Amino acid sequence: QLQLVESGGGLVQPGESLTLSCAASSGSSLETVAIGWFRQAPGKEREAVSWISARGRLKSFADSVKGRFTMSRGDTNNTAFLQLNSLRPEDTAVYYCAADGHRGPWTSPGGYDIWGQGTQVTVSS
Repeated sequence: QLQLVESGGGLVQPGESLTLSCAASSGSSLETVAIGWFRQAPGKEREAVSWISARGRLKSFADSVKGRFTMSRGDTNNTAFLQLNSLRPEDTAVYYCAADGHRGPWTSPGGYDIWGQGTQVTVSS
């Protein structure tokens, strides 16, 4: 019954920042759900970006975003956040959050059970 909704995308210039939100549907909680973030650019396969454990104490990041992106869990247990800093044009993509089904590595989209609809991030001068 869990549904996820991403928000916060937009058009920014290189070097600027965005905060993306991943919210659970009404009546649901992310308290026990590990969350992965993926992105997909036109003509490209879906790419793993980052992952955060259910309690927010463990995090993983792709090499391409390490040191620039951060993740956190909301205080109300129904939201997860991805902070995108020092954005580059190559970060342009639709960003998705997903609930981890723990059926494989965090970088594998097939291991996730529930996906949001995506939010567009465009980095351009």
